[in-house]
Amino acid sequence: MPGENLSRDEARERAALLSVDGYEVSLDVRSAVGDAQGEGPRTFRSVTTIRFRCNEPGASSFADLVAPSVTAVSLNGRDLDPSEVFDGSRIALEDLAADNELVVDAQCAYSRTGEGLHRFVDPEDGEVYLYTQYEPADSRRVFANFEQPDLKAPFRFEVRAPEEWTVWSNGAGERADGVWRFAETKPISTYITCVVAGPYHYVTDSYERVLEDGTRLEIPLGALCRKGLAPHFDADDVFLITKQGFDFFHDHFDYPYPFGKYDQAFVPEYNLGAMENPGMVTFREEYIFRGKVTRASYEGRANTILHEMAHMWFGDLVTMEWWDDLWLKESFADFMGAFANVGATRFKDAWITFANRRKAWAYRADQLPSTHPITADIRDLEDAKLNFDGITYAKGASALKQLVAYVGQDAFLEGARRYFKRHAYGNTRLGDLLSVLEETSGRDMAAWSRSWLQTAGVNSLTPQVLLSGAGTVDELAVVQEAAESHPELRPHRVAVGLYRRTAEGALERYARAEVDVEGPRTVVAELAGAEAPELVLVNDDDLTYCKTRFDDTSLATLREHLGAVTDPLARALCWSALWNMTRDALLPARDFAALVLRFAGRESDIGVLQMLHAWTDSALVHYAAPEWRETGGRLLAEGALRELRDAAPGSEHQLAWARFFASVAAEEADLALLRGLLEGTEKIDGLDVDQELRWTFLAPLAAHGAADEGVLAAELARDDTASGKRHQVRCLASRPSEAVKAQAWAQVVESDALSNALVEATIAGFAQPSQRELLAPYTEKYFAAIERVWAERSIQIGMDVVRGLFPSLRDSRDTLDATDAWLSAHEGTAPALRRLVLEARDDLARALRAQACDGGA
Repeated sequence: MPGENLSRDEARERAALLSVDGYEVSLDVRSAVGDAQGEGPRTFRSVTTIRFRCNEPGASSFADLVAPSVTAVSLNGRDLDPSEVFDGSRIALEDLAADNELVVDAQCAYSRTGEGLHRFVDPEDGEVYLYTQYEPADSRRVFANFEQPDLKAPFRFEVRAPEEWTVWSNGAGERADGVWRFAETKPISTYITCVVAGPYHYVTDSYERVLEDGTRLEIPLGALCRKGLAPHFDADDVFLITKQGFDFFHDHFDYPYPFGKYDQAFVPEYNLGAMENPGMVTFREEYIFRGKVTRASYEGRANTILHEMAHMWFGDLVTMEWWDDLWLKESFADFMGAFANVGATRFKDAWITFANRRKAWAYRADQLPSTHPITADIRDLEDAKLNFDGITYAKGASALKQLVAYVGQDAFLEGARRYFKRHAYGNTRLGDLLSVLEETSGRDMAAWSRSWLQTAGVNSLTPQVLLSGAGTVDELAVVQEAAESHPELRPHRVAVGLYRRTAEGALERYARAEVDVEGPRTVVAELAGAEAPELVLVNDDDLTYCKTRFDDTSLATLREHLGAVTDPLARALCWSALWNMTRDALLPARDFAALVLRFAGRESDIGVLQMLHAWTDSALVHYAAPEWRETGGRLLAEGALRELRDAAPGSEHQLAWARFFASVAAEEADLALLRGLLEGTEKIDGLDVDQELRWTFLAPLAAHGAADEGVLAAELARDDTASGKRHQVRCLASRPSEAVKAQAWAQVVESDALSNALVEATIAGFAQPSQRELLAPYTEKYFAAIERVWAERSIQIGMDVVRGLFPSLRDSRDTLDATDAWLSAHEGTAPALRRLVLEARDDLARALRAQACDGGA
């Protein structure tokens, strides 16, 4: 990534000097098909015209472009020598006039890493598909520009493409004389422009609404995917959620959708979940389900659709000035995804998923050494890339949920409405949002912001219960604690719930009080005199962002009666708290696994159940004492198989237990059952072993040496698709062989021949928990390679390699020491690289603490 890292100071200086009036971008992607010409990367022609003003005539600046070569550059009609002004990532612009026109004719490279203009060849039919992905700063790989979010401008795109292709962009397009021309956009940032091209399967619909002034809003809708996925594409459900979302946001935002049409493209080899390009949203194609999935998968897709739609207002209409305030769009979109899911769709329990899944992501990120305030200090683009994390998204959304409890939903939404109208097509900072919220709520937002947005770390809230001689609550207090590294105690608006068992054995809430927790200890006066509780839940209803702890009585109750908690959100919060205790080495991993074996079979919420399976797998792999792992794995496999056989035939719970059983299967009898289910010699009533489930069952067989290369090749022949290829590559890399590991390592670390999706699949297969000794040689190799990989590869691939190949399964003091030695010897290396290694080190140290806790159980 040499020479490509734009700093915040450079961006501020350029924004103070320049303003952009418009872009005209002409791309010729006919070179995407057929044989590549010549040596080097396959390229396409990109011609860009930028009209911009300079408020200091005679000054100098630069434009951004990452391209193999530049054919011509002209500034204000004056031809410039590309060899003198272009250094591979920037074009020097000297002696600017008050009004300027820059024309750049370049050969840009197609991407295989999902950054820029990605080119994908479908192995099923040989068709070529293109799409762009830019955030935070990869549009410069496709056309010359000023690559920073606060230099907004209108864009006009035109694209020459193969005759049989369709092309889409942000605006509506038409083809004439062999060229696709697109309507000019509203002023938007470079990173949300988009082009999608190829023989995609395309479905259309429309959304209509009569606005308050009587005018009719009509939004053409489209949804597209590869032809090979068309038989699985449930576009009707995508459109249903889309229309429900537009209804919800128009009801609440009082600002009509401003970007014309609304296409949604499900694209291959996508690095993210989705991207909010106005009028042309892109999603990873895994949201098109090739086999049976649970309701949680449909809810997750709906959440993403609504998250991206919220960005049309939070992020596209009003955009952060620099990546410091990335949260201004991502936290809001994350919050709005769940808020709209509950308010507009069939997924009325989306706040349970938020509490259980999204917050788990935030809690982990907020306890890493790289934790940062929600409003972060982003020095440059590498910092920005790494801050698309659990804090910016899920903690920020949790803070907004707390803010809604603090100021009230009406004041919050009225603040959003004023924010859109006041800053439409502009750029904002933290203060712009706080000012409208102060107006609408009458609250002092500065104090709230200091505590919630401008400090890092997560607080723990623990109940203290004193009982009277009569067996009633004499005093109930909430104790707030913070980590030494981040000692901030915050104001929390919380609900405290008291639970007891009914005569029928159900554990139900009988008293509740809301209170503002301030400082280290807060008495909940309203609950004095209540009957003695068996369980106290200090963040009932999940109003705040904290780690919930239990007093001794509550923990003892949960050990015996967790499955009796009738409220699904309360139950999910208890599970989340117990998982945090396991991660914090306060609850032995084997105890958490025992709770799952005892109570997860009663879990009604399928999303919670699947999260429990994932947590239990992590507990076994990372947090269980090494001497207990084999026993724990056997107990989990026995329990999973029992639940699988007991589940209702054909139910989503049966499917979830089947997947979990496969993830923990290791004994010969368990592997033989999986093999029999694949071959049809074994059957479990109601379990449809479709193609996706076949790959799920093959994964443990390959990892344990029970499915060789021939078996995997035969499966690929059965499923000769892009998805099948990814599954096969992962399974191939997971086989227990020194030669296999050496080949996988070389393919990812020593070569850049694999696409981003196959790099990801290879890394996923490389490190298997059952192969810890086989991975021993790669600790030293990892630390010898990562600085070179970071320097030579794209930031996305660098992140994948550094995170994915860290020797976390070599969980010993020796690996910790090797990590510390590398950090000590590389204090001057790229900060983003150091951050990734520090995070991995912290995860390893946490695992060792948890293993020690479990070993003492």
